[in-house]
Amino acid sequence: MNRLQKLFEKKPTGLLSIYYTAGYPNLNDTLTIAETLEKCGADFLEIGFPYSDPVADGPVIQASSKQALDSGMTLSVLFDQLKDLRKQVKIPILLMGYVNVMLQYGVESFCEKCKEVGVDGCIIPDLPMYEYEEMYRSTFEKYGLSNIFLVTPQTSEERIRKIDGLSNAFIYLVSSSATTGSNLSVSGSASAYFERISKMNLQTPVMIGFGISDKATYQAACNFASGAIIGSAFVKALDQNNLDQSIQNFMVQFKG
Repeated sequence: MNRLQKLFEKKPTGLLSIYYTAGYPNLNDTLTIAETLEKCGADFLEIGFPYSDPVADGPVIQASSKQALDSGMTLSVLFDQLKDLRKQVKIPILLMGYVNVMLQYGVESFCEKCKEVGVDGCIIPDLPMYEYEEMYRSTFEKYGLSNIFLVTPQTSEERIRKIDGLSNAFIYLVSSSATTGSNLSVSGSASAYFERISKMNLQTPVMIGFGISDKATYQAACNFASGAIIGSAFVKALDQNNLDQSIQNFMVQFKG
């Protein structure tokens, strides 16, 4: 088992994952943010590698991606920044981004580098499930990487069952059809959607993301899942002039 799988076995509920964009707010902040988030109680992290056309992301993460790209962030730069990751950070780390960036780097090279620096898995939202299964699954497994699939309110039960069978860490339950940064309202259709997934009795744990922004939405999500993922709200809270303090101020509402 990798670190991510061990985490879900050890702590099946109440998990908090934080997403942030590599190279934002400053190019070389990536590892510093990871260290501070671990100290502040995050259970695992999702580090986004930026892309010029982030179609699933709202304005906050789009802006952070553009700034990171303008500062010179690339996958090569990111892997160089993470070379000492496991000397300083113990919690599981995922990389999240779009498939074109991974393909341009080379899938084998990407997976090999992930293992080398200590990354535990990946979230590639636009990687088709059949392509992963037929073309890349063996490579991911060769390097001990978990591939995380996304489920939305529109995902069919048949597809969810297929995803469950292909997953070995957790399933990313997208709270709504909106882009990242929208506000979650756990009532009505959202609640029915979460309950529907819960009643499927999946073998794989689920984490809820998109629209989780504060303690109330985090706790609401935890009622239906193993935990929640916070992205846009955290990225928005980062202060490049007082980075550590801004992270601590954000995290205290969850872990204070």
